[in-house]
Amino acid sequence: MSGHSKWSTIKHKKAINDAKRANVFTKYAKIIEVAARNGGDPEMNFGLRMAIDKARSINMPKDNIERAIKRGTGEAKDGVILEEITYEAYGPGQVSMLIQCITDNKNRTLTDVKTTLKKNKGKFVEGGGVSWQFEQKGLIVVEDIKPEEQEKIEMDIIESGADDYEFDDEMAMIYTKGNELKKVQDTLENAGLKITEAKIIFDAKDKISVSDEELADLENLIGLLEENDDVSEVWTSLE
Repeated sequence: MSGHSKWSTIKHKKAINDAKRANVFTKYAKIIEVAARNGGDPEMNFGLRMAIDKARSINMPKDNIERAIKRGTGEAKDGVILEEITYEAYGPGQVSMLIQCITDNKNRTLTDVKTTLKKNKGKFVEGGGVSWQFEQKGLIVVEDIKPEEQEKIEMDIIESGADDYEFDDEMAMIYTKGNELKKVQDTLENAGLKITEAKIIFDAKDKISVSDEELADLENLIGLLEENDDVSEVWTSLE
């Protein structure tokens, strides 16, 4: 293990609570729609499969999922064209941030992101100033692990070809190369593991720690960004 911080675990648990937000279905409809541009069959489109699995985990209604897929494949047209864009920033404590967005109006989203950063101790950075500090990885989450199961699960993870893993309470966070996520996920599922989440993440190459005050300010900033319907994910270099 490479000694991943607890932030990934905290972020995952936070995401479970965030699923209660009123705008969460709107966000995931956008993610599904964009993923479905590469094909509407989740068996053939792994990105769509991941998006649908996540949507189901937060109890997104089946009709909402199907409508989003049809918009993505072009079967249902609403005149809205979605674009993916990533903004770069520094947060409190000089924590690096990647802010991933899906929007139908880049000017609106850019203004909103800049305003939120400026008012909450963040700083917008022009493209390329932060992104080089992150690398793309796969993340697989297995939950509700009983103590007596951990040794077997650990062996299954090692044999799957995963790059790294960590256990926290009853949860396992498993890391892969970005292009090996599907292979490792399929191997673990075939071994009988119940995967609750699998996705591509942006992991900071060098993580930093901050003071308690800076952490509170950073969590507040991230929360405000994620309240924006156009913001799909925020990645940081927090340790």
